[in-house]
Amino acid sequence: MLAVTALALLKLRNLFAVAMLAGIYSLLSAGLFVALDAVDVAFTEAAVGAGISTILLLGTLSLVGHDQKKSTRSSVVPLLVVLVTGSILVYGTLDMPPYGDPGNPAHHHVAPHYLEESEHEIGIPNVVTSVLASYRGYDTMGETTVIFTAMVGVLLLMGGVRRREGSATLDGKPDREGDAHGG
Repeated sequence: MLAVTALALLKLRNLFAVAMLAGIYSLLSAGLFVALDAVDVAFTEAAVGAGISTILLLGTLSLVGHDQKKSTRSSVVPLLVVLVTGSILVYGTLDMPPYGDPGNPAHHHVAPHYLEESEHEIGIPNVVTSVLASYRGYDTMGETTVIFTAMVGVLLLMGGVRRREGSATLDGKPDREGDAHGG
């Protein structure tokens, strides 16, 4: 279903339908994460991917319109960049140990340390809580920084949007030609 939804996203030209399908894709991804016993990731995907991202996409559509404009540029160079990058990424995964292999390095170094020492080092008896609250503190701070930076970027982009004809100005008065714009 994820592949079918992704292909449909690529083929659609109506941006409203793309926004809705992107939300559906996120919900399907969240369902997959639940099936993989990653409920925390599923919750985040549902909240951010299907919730907030869909709202931001719909808000953007109110500013730019619903239909994608036809591109006059050739898409051969971007296609080559994507194919080369994808090939390099796939090549990089060839050295990885098989998924779920008990001989993986993480199962012999990191996981035993967390399981054995987290209660003594952190003082929290629940291993998952101690890992998320303490060991991954810098990671969480990094995620918060990324989200904050993205929000600032969106606000800067939206700050450059012009008001529609007849919309109110900051002081609440109607915007008339010649008033504040010197025209």
